[in-house]
Amino acid sequence: MTELDYYEVLEISKNADKSTIKKAYRKMAMKYHPDKNPDDSEAEDRFKAANEAYQVLSDDEKRAIYDRYGKAGLEGHGQGGGFSSAGFDDLSSIFEEMFGSAFGGADFGGGRRQRKSYNYNLDIGIEVEVEFNEAIFGVTKDVTYKYKDACDTCKGTGAKDGKLSTCSTCQGQGQVHIRQGFMTFAQTCPHCQGTGESKAQNCKKCSGTGYHEKEDSFEVSIPEGINDGNRIRVSNRGNIAPDGTRGDLYIQISVKEDSHFIRNGDDIYIEVPLFFTQVALGGNIKIPSLRGEVDLEIPAGTKDKEQFKFRGEGVKSVQGYGKGDLIVQIKITYPKSLNAEQKELLIKLQESFGIESKPHESSFESMFDKVKKWF
Repeated sequence: MTELDYYEVLEISKNADKSTIKKAYRKMAMKYHPDKNPDDSEAEDRFKAANEAYQVLSDDEKRAIYDRYGKAGLEGHGQGGGFSSAGFDDLSSIFEEMFGSAFGGADFGGGRRQRKSYNYNLDIGIEVEVEFNEAIFGVTKDVTYKYKDACDTCKGTGAKDGKLSTCSTCQGQGQVHIRQGFMTFAQTCPHCQGTGESKAQNCKKCSGTGYHEKEDSFEVSIPEGINDGNRIRVSNRGNIAPDGTRGDLYIQISVKEDSHFIRNGDDIYIEVPLFFTQVALGGNIKIPSLRGEVDLEIPAGTKDKEQFKFRGEGVKSVQGYGKGDLIVQIKITYPKSLNAEQKELLIKLQESFGIESKPHESSFESMFDKVKKWF
């Protein structure tokens, strides 16, 4: 499943400074705190998401990793979705503003969590594959996917008649204690996920899942210039909670490779093979571009792997920053075999250049004597 975008969670731009991030976080935390929204599972999810987003975006190192690699890049960097010390300090000040200094009911990793009746996330993700040219110029795609709709019989709990009982594993505490040597550690109950409640019998209508899986289809517009790995958010197309709240659908774009063009950001690369006589003599040839063809002027003496740039002939930026460039790289080719006539002509051509045709002789003349003196 595709995770939420941290910038979208806090409703800020990707270039927001630390002050803006902190203000946005405090606003979200105060708005969605469970004590201000009792029995509102959606508010609880938003509260947790805001905290998780702040832990990353308020830390320069974590933010840099997230911007480059996404949430997956944070694995092994202490990002576990819980409260860091920075988040704790900010939450403490927020709670004092909301409830006064006597506030003591926050759940900072201990005690029973506020119960969430359904056991699935509202946001979902799918992957849509597009052709190379479709990503360049945009396209409309038919999308068919599956989503979860809360069971109306059990209200998403998965329990018979929607009735939950005290969890027998943690005795309703939401935590279990594990002893290792002389140390005792508390962790979230794996059976009830920290709610303190569990189902005694499965709901017959949904077989205990708490939801019914449904299928839907719609058209989505893929914008011009989208790149491999980009995501498109489609609001109100995700899973549905028991109260009717619906999450979002995140479409992950996968772009097929092209046999000639190579894309790097908004720039397009193409390799042009030239026969050795072409680069020796120079000339003008036509080469393909994204939108037709362009004229390539080849200076005499062009080198292998030399590049030529055509500005504005690349991909239109999906963010609206103009167009990238078309970059042509030369690949010099040589004959695989020579007939007698061709060999004779090449020998005559080589001799016509005199000493210029044997640059290694002048370069290494003094080196032979130097090397002999080493022995």
